[in-house]
Amino acid sequence: MSAAVPDGGVKLLQNAMKLANVAIELDTNNRHKEAYCEYLRSINFISQALLEEAIPKDECDIVTPDAQKMLKLAEQCLERVKSTTTKLSKVEVQPAVLEPPKPSYKPGHRRVLSDGGETASPFLPPEIFQRMQIVEAHSARKELTPIEEASRLNQKLKATYEARVARLNPNQAMQKTSLTLSLQRQMMENLIIARARQEALQRKMEERRLRLQEEANRSFSSSTSLTPEEQEQRILYASILEYEQDHDWPKQWKAKLKKNPNDLSVVSGLISYIFSCPEHPIMKLLKRLQYRIYNKLYPIVSKVTAPESPSTSTCRGRNMKSSQSIHCMQSVQENNKTNSQKLRHSLSVTSLPIIEDYNANTCAKEQTQTGQSTKADKLVLSMGERDSSFEDLEQFLSQFECPPASLPDLSKPAVDADPLIHNLEEGVLQAHLRSVVKDIHNSIDRLLSLYILSFEPLNTAASKDQCLASIEEAFFPPIWPLLLALFRKVYGHRELAFEKSMRLYRNSKPGDIGVASKLCPSESLPGSYPYESAVQELRLIAKDCCPQKKLECIVRTLRLICECAEEYRTSHEPATLHSSAAIGADDLLPILSYVALKSDLPQLVSECAALEEFIHEGYLIGEEGYCLTSMQSAVTYVESLHKGGALK
Repeated sequence: MSAAVPDGGVKLLQNAMKLANVAIELDTNNRHKEAYCEYLRSINFISQALLEEAIPKDECDIVTPDAQKMLKLAEQCLERVKSTTTKLSKVEVQPAVLEPPKPSYKPGHRRVLSDGGETASPFLPPEIFQRMQIVEAHSARKELTPIEEASRLNQKLKATYEARVARLNPNQAMQKTSLTLSLQRQMMENLIIARARQEALQRKMEERRLRLQEEANRSFSSSTSLTPEEQEQRILYASILEYEQDHDWPKQWKAKLKKNPNDLSVVSGLISYIFSCPEHPIMKLLKRLQYRIYNKLYPIVSKVTAPESPSTSTCRGRNMKSSQSIHCMQSVQENNKTNSQKLRHSLSVTSLPIIEDYNANTCAKEQTQTGQSTKADKLVLSMGERDSSFEDLEQFLSQFECPPASLPDLSKPAVDADPLIHNLEEGVLQAHLRSVVKDIHNSIDRLLSLYILSFEPLNTAASKDQCLASIEEAFFPPIWPLLLALFRKVYGHRELAFEKSMRLYRNSKPGDIGVASKLCPSESLPGSYPYESAVQELRLIAKDCCPQKKLECIVRTLRLICECAEEYRTSHEPATLHSSAAIGADDLLPILSYVALKSDLPQLVSECAALEEFIHEGYLIGEEGYCLTSMQSAVTYVESLHKGGALK
């Protein structure tokens, strides 16, 4: 038992260092705002971890060596926060400097080229993702159990006893003995009473649980053979009934729904309110399903690299500041865990590690942590006198760096590989993507069915659509960066074709892409280009993490295209010569292709593929479906431009 505590402390320390290293990478690349947020996230993670460890411990056991290291790391992160705020304030007052446009990366999408030429994983490991997910639940105020109340009362009694003993004279031994016996008696009585109350409470809770489980079973079919999913659904519904007995707000929302059955704002408000309650069973299920998807995505997107673009390959020889230490540790620890029983026979000759089920607690990881803990002990002692917080923090993390020679080379492009192996890897990636997509659809369906079971007024077509949109808006953001990374690996060859066309036609005019002259401006202002507002709108698609929001961005883009086209046509022709303000599909495709080219977003290929998978069928019939289909056609057309497919 004594060895488990240090191992847990080392694991928390390593996770904290991984978060801090992400902040260092951003700081090194002068992305100060994102670095500021990551430093604060590191401090929050450390404080939450130390709080969870300190609550059940005695006073003498709180300050451990690992806790001291984490406090030192938090102190250095805080110093970096202060210096980063100074940089941010300087950036705000400096005059704008014209620079060539750079692709805007989100923290979940960035690529970091390490010194060894390998692509470091930009995603948090599943264990950190899970811990950050439950921070809200732990921080929520919870009612104390009788045992916890008795423990707090005994602590107060002990403090009072120690204060009274300190006031006694040394020759008052009899009084001290009397106080000690009285304290022991009171503490024992408190514990006995608390245990009795706890047992009675548990009996009542169990009786209520069984009664509610029977009530939940009556709401389902009386089939004797239940699948595990159906059984879990019954248990969850019973938990919801139990939760509703302890809280009044579900009844109030049900009354609102009955009073305003057609008010979709009430439906949206209900979903948002439930997602703001960490203890609600539906919210717990949401977190569990998100973690399950994240767990399935992380191993493959963190290990496998997408096809290398020509613009990226020119940067391979450049050296950056050391920021790969955590990724080296992570690769060594997780390389022994990458195992798939289903695909082992077909992947034994490849370098592609496929993991169906990721287990964060393995013996291989614990063995590597022991040696790293020894290094951390020596390092913290040697760092106490240093003044520069950035160098201290970077040195603190870089000492854990592993020799590159000991790591598998996962970043080399598979140009020289056997085509059979390459095709096999692509097939496995596509199969993994199909499996993840299916799991996501099943997860959303489970959440929707639980909502309808819990709130019967939601069982209408309009309410279901609104409920589904609200669920997707809460479900996708934490997992979307990894999900998009998997799509980009599967569609990497198409993105390369898109990027080639983008480079060839970067400075082209709309007419070079086949846009009619009447739909082009007669002249453009210096520093601007045609359809610029539509291009700026389309670039915003990378900032959203919900399919519905991305689809709305595409719809707004096409509307802006129509507005610009009408404005340009009016400048060429008098308004009386044309009665229709709309442009035809034949005119729209070249314009949309031009806008896609100017967006500098090769990931549009994967974005459109993901939207096709996750947009509800009902949206694909009207304007949204037409806009998405048009964007897909434009993207496909742009891919062919580098082969000489431009319209004349």
